[in-house]
Amino acid sequence: MDWQLAVDSFWPLLRGALIGTIPLALVSFAFGLVLALVVALLRLSPNAVLSWIGRAYVSAIRGTPLLVQLFIIFYGLPQLGIRLEPWPSAIIAFSMNVGGYAAEVIRAAILSVPKGQWEAGWTVGMSPTRTLGRIILPQAARVSVPPLSNTFISLVKDTSLAVVILVTEMFRKAQEIAASSNEFLLIYAEAALIYWMFCTVLAAGQNAIEKRLDRYVAH
Repeated sequence: MDWQLAVDSFWPLLRGALIGTIPLALVSFAFGLVLALVVALLRLSPNAVLSWIGRAYVSAIRGTPLLVQLFIIFYGLPQLGIRLEPWPSAIIAFSMNVGGYAAEVIRAAILSVPKGQWEAGWTVGMSPTRTLGRIILPQAARVSVPPLSNTFISLVKDTSLAVVILVTEMFRKAQEIAASSNEFLLIYAEAALIYWMFCTVLAAGQNAIEKRLDRYVAH
């Protein structure tokens, strides 16, 4: 193996992660959380139609591979006259995927808040919407931190799939270097190491946040 190549390629790969992989994951996760909250509220709606829409969305997203979702958005939508560049396509696909999975996390977190908290809000004259925003969601957010953190860590790794729709991120850079050098094992192993480094840092951050939030929980 060409170990000098490993040294020389480390920064290009890391740079690909910093300007491609991480921003893609952050933007997609942010949009995905907003979508997840909407879908979770649809799932909890007493309106049967709205609840069905939420369930159907979650079922469709969780029942189909992320790779297929990427292909539908980037390669399929142009047949309907909707043409998107690689980056917007990837963001839409990842956001929709996060929305499907995180919606169930948020729904479960909301349901974990005792019903007495809703009643307390109504007792002091709060509307259901205000009670949700001021009392329920802050408590649900604390409960949902661990699973949502895991969702984000998985998303960081899943961004490698964006290479199939020509998004320039770390794995795309790894492919280019490996193809030009024929050192596939070395370069892909190095890319895996960088993914591992990022995920380890994110996992440590998750643990720190959980410990901080745990201070405000009565035992």
